[in-house]
Amino acid sequence: MSLGLALAAALAWMVLLFGRGFFWRAADDDRDAPALPDPASWPEVAIVIPARDEAETIGATIRGLLAQDYPGRFSITLVDDRSRDGTGEIARAAAAGDARLTVVTGTARPAGWTGKLWALQQGLDQVATAAPGATHLLFTDADIAHAPDSLRLLVARAAATGAVLVSLMARLRCASLAERALIPAFVFFFQMLYPFRWVNQRGSRTAGAAGGCVLLDRAALVRAGRLAPMRGAIIDDCTLAARMKREGPLWLGLTERVVSLRGYEGVGGIRRMVARTAYAQLRYNPAILVGMMLALTLVFMVPPALAIFAAGTPQAIGAATWAAMAAAYAPMLARYGLSPWWGAGLPLIAAAYMGFTLDSAWQEARGRGGMWKGEPGPGRIGA
Repeated sequence: MSLGLALAAALAWMVLLFGRGFFWRAADDDRDAPALPDPASWPEVAIVIPARDEAETIGATIRGLLAQDYPGRFSITLVDDRSRDGTGEIARAAAAGDARLTVVTGTARPAGWTGKLWALQQGLDQVATAAPGATHLLFTDADIAHAPDSLRLLVARAAATGAVLVSLMARLRCASLAERALIPAFVFFFQMLYPFRWVNQRGSRTAGAAGGCVLLDRAALVRAGRLAPMRGAIIDDCTLAARMKREGPLWLGLTERVVSLRGYEGVGGIRRMVARTAYAQLRYNPAILVGMMLALTLVFMVPPALAIFAAGTPQAIGAATWAAMAAAYAPMLARYGLSPWWGAGLPLIAAAYMGFTLDSAWQEARGRGGMWKGEPGPGRIGA
């Protein structure tokens, strides 16, 4: 029994290490962006930001976007989704009268729409009349800080690769103990689910995006049906990527150029972030949930358990698999400036994410699944 479990766990890690696009190397990033050639002409870009109660970060986000060194025309539409903390006023103050910013007051979402997608839709409605010549759209969140060359290099990437969607996984804040323990793993697990190398391959069916920073070819979005067909999607970024990949290639990478300003001081904030989408990722299916829990137990729990409690060959295989697991996590830890010794704790970190996933299923059962800014999502309508 122990030997069979040891071999199964070792085989699972062999597949993860060598059969998932080498996701664990964390090497698919935008470090080559400054060397990309400039396009023949710089297209007009319309930036859309959905925001509700983002007073803490919206000023920095707006100032960073207005400071872009982009050679072409661009405008910013902020959809203030019924904020109660003065988000819209703070955004206007940050713009200091710059006409490139328009603040739209959002309305209550119709049935079947998620809050974020409805806010984005209202932004697109505004862009249709205010920026009809914009050939590209940038969807970015209200807690994202962009380096001055961010937009220029996103557009250069789209032009150089022919991608209809270019997305950057923002560098998440990793300051508190909870963040150091759990945030690098969030990105690690995301890459495990959506290997960036596969996303970027033409002909691959894998599609993914990071919703905090997504540049879109506007015509391709129109061909994909705009946002209405996916209006209930909880995992809106990857759902959008899947639709866009039918229209052309994608590009997704890590970055140091786009940074999330949102802090997660405690475990609870990270739990809520994960729980919002985890059960939707499993298609709200209890059988898939049980299967996923069993698979994660085999992959992350069995190796250390054997290394500590078994003997002989199963113990040796368990210890070697645990070491390989820790080594696979090391490149992501290095990106966040953390000691590789955190890798030894990956089984405990994975156990926490398993708990977050179970909580996601529980919240869905309570009618509180897909929470965005205090409003539950439409649930299985958007699955």
